[in-house]
Order: sequence, then structure tokens, then C-alpha cells
Amino acid sequence: MTDTKEQVLSFIEKCEEIKKCKFIMATTRIKDLLKCIVNCSELYRLFETVTKGFDYPAAKRQFLITSNDGIFSNSCVVLPEKVGVRLAFIFCLLVEFDRDSLNFNDFLRTYYAEDGSYFASYQAFCKHIIEGLQSAVMQVFEAKLAEEKPDVKPNSRMAELLTMLGLLISNEIQFISERTISSEDRESGEKILSQLAEAIISKDKETIDALMCGYNYFVLYNKCVSDSTEELVRTVAVYLREI
Repeated sequence: MTDTKEQVLSFIEKCEEIKKCKFIMATTRIKDLLKCIVNCSELYRLFETVTKGFDYPAAKRQFLITSNDGIFSNSCVVLPEKVGVRLAFIFCLLVEFDRDSLNFNDFLRTYYAEDGSYFASYQAFCKHIIEGLQSAVMQVFEAKLAEEKPDVKPNSRMAELLTMLGLLISNEIQFISERTISSEDRESGEKILSQLAEAIISKDKETIDALMCGYNYFVLYNKCVSDSTEELVRTVAVYLREI
């Protein structure tokens, strides 16, 4: 495994820790993620590049949106489409949370109100912001992540595959949730992916094959092929050969 790949996998692991931790530990895990970026030369170089000349105050006005119908106000976060801008914007947000120049609890209440609970708000934040950050970094280092080392131990190789598959499936679920398709189709796609994740963990080859066929039909029928769909298909094929 190359140094770059190790650094990226370490970063991805820190993102997973944020997504899995309890809400009360969120700011501590965000601090750990920022330390990971500082301590990893490739990641530090990436974020240094994307934030150079980045107008964060202007970006906040553009991507932190509040609408008012005269009675109620609604706020949401719209992530930038360009990968570099998205990386810079999310990084600056996390730095603000770390410094408490933007209070994390207030941010969740404003932009991820959900059902009014911090638990639901935090889950929505992770699904949108943290997974958005993960997918962008994976896209930048896609070639490095695809590299294989011939003498990787079997257990390490399987752990890497499972990590990659988990992230790719999460990316697909996020992508589907943002598409303008019927709620019924969206639920069907998310159900296929959730069952695929379970089948992968249980090493059920027949079910994995069936679900991948179903998902291929789903993305073609709904015309919602993401940037990571092809990578998911390839990684599942590699996984099936390994088990």
C-alpha cells in the first residue's frame, strides 16, 4: 500500500468514526479529523491547494441558504458541485466548528432541524456533509485507492474491500437521495443497496449477484448512474472473487 493510500484510508476511517460516534463526541471527532489532515502530507497538500484563494464568506452566503415565506423560515446547506470547491467549503466549516466560531449545536438546529432531536439532526449532517467530504476525497484519490500491493495479507485485503464497499454503497445511497425520481423508486434503490450491504457482510454470493443485477436495472431505468457506480460494480466483482 502506498503512503498516499494509507493516508487516505486513515482519513476515511476518521470520517467513519464521526458518523458512528455519539452526538456528544462529534466535535472531538471533528478535531481528530482535522489533525489527520494536518499530519498527512498528501491530504494537507490537497486542502492547502483547494483553500488557497477560496472566498469562504462568499461561499457561506451562496451555500448556506435560508428562505422565508413570511411566516416560517427554512434553512439548508447546498454542497458545491465542483469537487475542489466542495472540499474547501466543508473543510472551512469543520475548522469553524473546531474553533467554535460557528457553534456546532446551533448549526445543526438551523440547517438540519429534522424532527427536532439532536440525534436525527446529527445523522442528517453526517449523511450530507461527512459523506460528501468522503466521496470528494475518494474521487480525488481514486487511482491511488485502486492500487493493489501483491503481498497484502488476506485479512488486510478483505478489510480494505469491506471498507471500500461500505463507502461506495453509502455514496450510492446519498446520490439516489438527491435525484429527482419518485419516492417509490428512491426507496427501492435504497432498499437494494441496504440489502446488498447485508449480503456482503454475510458473504452470500447468490444474493449479492441477484442484488447487483437488480441495481444495474434500477440505475439504467432511472438514469441515475453516479460517478462511483462503475467502481462499485468493479469492487463487488473483486470481493466475490476473494470470498
